[in-house]
Amino acid sequence: MATINDIAAKLGVSKGTVSKGLNNARDISEEMRKKILETAVELGYVSKHLQKKEKKLCILVENMEIHTPNQFGHDIVLGFKQMAEPDGWTVDIVPIDIEFQRGIPYGVFMLEHGYHASFLLGLTLLDPWMKEFRISNIPTVLYDNYIKGNPYIASVGCDSQEGFELSVKHLKELGHKKIGLISGPLESYILKARYNAYLNAMEKYGLELNDNYIGLGYYVNDSTKKYIPMLLKEGVTAILFSHDIRAISAITECNDRGIRIPEDLSIVGFDDLPMTAHTLPPLTTIHQDRIALGKCGFYALSCLLNHVTIGSILLRPTLVVRNSTGPVPGKPAR
Repeated sequence: MATINDIAAKLGVSKGTVSKGLNNARDISEEMRKKILETAVELGYVSKHLQKKEKKLCILVENMEIHTPNQFGHDIVLGFKQMAEPDGWTVDIVPIDIEFQRGIPYGVFMLEHGYHASFLLGLTLLDPWMKEFRISNIPTVLYDNYIKGNPYIASVGCDSQEGFELSVKHLKELGHKKIGLISGPLESYILKARYNAYLNAMEKYGLELNDNYIGLGYYVNDSTKKYIPMLLKEGVTAILFSHDIRAISAITECNDRGIRIPEDLSIVGFDDLPMTAHTLPPLTTIHQDRIALGKCGFYALSCLLNHVTIGSILLRPTLVVRNSTGPVPGKPAR
């Protein structure tokens, strides 16, 4: 374990200067303070908060709603806290964005606030901290992201492959052969995983793979406006969506165009957001147990904190069949 002496020797400054930097004293420049913190992280220095065994964790959240009850992020946070707080941990919820990450290295942020470990929600492959996670020695769990080769980083999520296999099997049993996919751009680990899961599921059930059956777009509404008519023109009779929000947008677009669901087109989402039971028609989707995801986040952190190196925990998904899927057009209902 690195000491204040080690940091001082590395920087060529006094122990007092290092102590001031670590304790956020006012009579030290911001530039020197930053150098001290970055060097402390580099050398593996453990803050006084951790040495005193103050039990502090943080959940770092980007691009996810966590304040409204029953929403996706809210329930993940709730599940995490249900496990962490009875075990004596204080849990801070910290919103972040790309600018926040550019302004402070992950290791410096964690050291500065005395956090033992963190659970991260909502990051993409483009986030600045993702590069730092490759070499970080801070116990960290990522939701719907994965870092190879670092024993301090774990992942939790839902099994996308099994989810898409359930969806494709359901649609094939209804007579669908031309099944499309509409997704966001492949800038995140989970979107790549679900894209590959779609390809694998189609291959597993012997269905045609065709690039013209796939639409990838950044903006949700623009994507559905563009790709719904394109896929229908290709003869697609059912579409899988990477997330429920895109599927719900597609339902609205189809209603506006006079496309009947499921008579003309079947639609399947992924996540089972609370609103999916109340769309017109209600959305068939893959259910993720959000409370359980949060609990798994804490379980994974507990493993890392106890020097049990795990890679990922994947929950089993379930298919929730509602009225947005039906027999292929021209085939009578059972």
